[in-house]
Amino acid sequence: MNEKKPKILVVDDEQVTTDLAKRFLEKHGFNVVCAYDGETALVLAHSEKPDLILLDVMLPKLDGFEVCQQLKNEDSFKEVPILMFTAKGLSRDIKRGKEVGADEYIIKPFSGKALVATIRKHLGIEE
Repeated sequence: MNEKKPKILVVDDEQVTTDLAKRFLEKHGFNVVCAYDGETALVLAHSEKPDLILLDVMLPKLDGFEVCQQLKNEDSFKEVPILMFTAKGLSRDIKRGKEVGADEYIIKPFSGKALVATIRKHLGIEE
């Protein structure tokens, strides 16, 4: 039986981070699409229909808070988990992430193993 791989949209303006996340997540059975700025993230979210979005805060064009808020205001994205992952770890940043609808706030640097566990949790996938 061929199970559909969950699709993850990874959004980060640092290509090294995006490439690492893509390789690591694909190794763990996910289909990964990447964007490097907020505007492209919105376009890809609509065209690719990801099962989960991994979203940096500090992005060119539109920041991650704005991207998250725009997507969570749309009915088709209300149930799509958005995990903010960022170096901005101040409590006000975390609070703002929750206010715009982020389902989780992960502070960089992070453990790849913990990231996969968090993604699986939000997608309802058993380990």
